[in-house]
Amino acid sequence: MSTTVSRDARSRIASLDIVRGAVMVLMAIDHVRVFAGVPTSGTPGIFFTRWVTHFCAPAFVFLAGTAAYLYGVKVQSRTELSKFLLVRGLWLVLLELTLLRFGWTFNFDYASFTFAGVIWAIGWSMVILSALVFLPTTVVTAIGIAIIVGHNAIAPLVYSNESPSWLLRVLYAGGNFSVGPAINVVVLYVLIPWVGVMAAGYGFGAIMKSSPEKRRRFCLTVGTAAIALFIVLRATGVYGDPRPWTSDMGVLPFLNPAKYPTSLLFLLMTLGPMLIAIALLENARGRIARWLGVFGQVPFFYYVLHIPLIHLTALLISLVRTPESTGWLVANHPMMPPEVPNGYQWSLPLLYLVTAIVVTVLYFVCRWYARVKAESGSWLLKLL
Repeated sequence: MSTTVSRDARSRIASLDIVRGAVMVLMAIDHVRVFAGVPTSGTPGIFFTRWVTHFCAPAFVFLAGTAAYLYGVKVQSRTELSKFLLVRGLWLVLLELTLLRFGWTFNFDYASFTFAGVIWAIGWSMVILSALVFLPTTVVTAIGIAIIVGHNAIAPLVYSNESPSWLLRVLYAGGNFSVGPAINVVVLYVLIPWVGVMAAGYGFGAIMKSSPEKRRRFCLTVGTAAIALFIVLRATGVYGDPRPWTSDMGVLPFLNPAKYPTSLLFLLMTLGPMLIAIALLENARGRIARWLGVFGQVPFFYYVLHIPLIHLTALLISLVRTPESTGWLVANHPMMPPEVPNGYQWSLPLLYLVTAIVVTVLYFVCRWYARVKAESGSWLLKLL
């Protein structure tokens, strides 16, 4: 191993890479589920197959903010950090609207379906963070927390308008809007509260530069408090989710706060355990930790590859298993495909088997890319 790789490995915080890597594996489960035609709810097995993947987007966005802070410490220049976030953010938005959209659909009908997903939200959040980084870190953190905690209070104002403007849809309401007479944009991940999540993650970067014991104590304390607050707010229905839970709804709905747009309770439920995981994995060792760490070092490279790989795998399985349904796989996934054809839906064992195969293939590719990226030190490679 080169000295460059050794320096890079020593400069990384292993628990962040492991948690990020675990998130990428869970993400593959959810995206295989999309192409498997498995719904988001139903049996407990189906429910938890979907539920466990709820941790992906919050951790992905939050830790992107953390990575931004740590990069700023490395380059020792707010101007350089701002430039990097601006360029990378716009690059992510472009990829979401072009390459990643094609990976989801395998069609070129961009006018009927232009998809604004999680990478879109991360991209624009980075653009906004590129301006915020000139403020003190405590101020950026406070802004992030205020957005996370307070954004549900503005929901009644947004939804009082029966037909929100395109800007309101992008910022908070989500849904469809048209650009000109022909282009239909579907917004799944709105910018609020994801800008706040990234800003809070940026502030968390300062915690991760403190001593291992201090950051472990912080993660356990704040993570536990977030889970406790989720339980209290969810049980009482006082605030934090547009779909209040009541006791007659049962246990599973208790664990299913609103994700689109993301509610405060959804973020408490997911970010709390993530922080605890970071604390518990501070000294993680062994083969599984190393495997997950590889994904965590190159998460966006993994993301770009995993969608078309899953999609192609689903096409091959369909050609063998249900050839008459193969056309469904070139529809407008993940949001606007036609109804799942009869007989197409996969079993959960097949879903998890395909996930395992995809993740295994990606491990070797990501391990190679992580080595190339570390050895080259190229600014261009940092965009992936």
